[in-house]
Amino acid sequence: MEQLAFDFSVEHAQVPPVMSKPSVPDTRRLRGKMAYHAGAAAEGRISTDYERRGFPVVQQRWRGKSGEIDLIAQDGDGLVFIEVKHSKTFDRAAARLNAAQMRRIYASAEEYLARMPRGSLTEVRFDVALVNGRGETRIIENAFGFD
Repeated sequence: MEQLAFDFSVEHAQVPPVMSKPSVPDTRRLRGKMAYHAGAAAEGRISTDYERRGFPVVQQRWRGKSGEIDLIAQDGDGLVFIEVKHSKTFDRAAARLNAAQMRRIYASAEEYLARMPRGSLTEVRFDVALVNGRGETRIIENAFGFD
């Protein structure tokens, strides 16, 4: 008959790792990842809404030298440049759009239009799409004040 021997010394113990609080960079990375996915989901919801209303989305997250445009939809012969803002409330989402972002979107739109057959003569509209924490949406057409 064989006898089993166990070694209970500390040096051989298999101690599970202690769960510690994530470091600041890890927390920041996690928040950034969550914000990215929430933004992507909001853009998907808005894209679906525009498609349903007869405005085919021709570009998502188009990036040029000047920056990124969340969505670009076709409106007949024209285009709709759409900035999507997501936050807990509609007011907070709207407050996240500032003058510097609008300038960046204009510059990016000019860059995109340079690729189009009619260039800057293409009819355009700038919409802001707001998504609240419950997934409800509000579209502000021609939000930047151009016709």
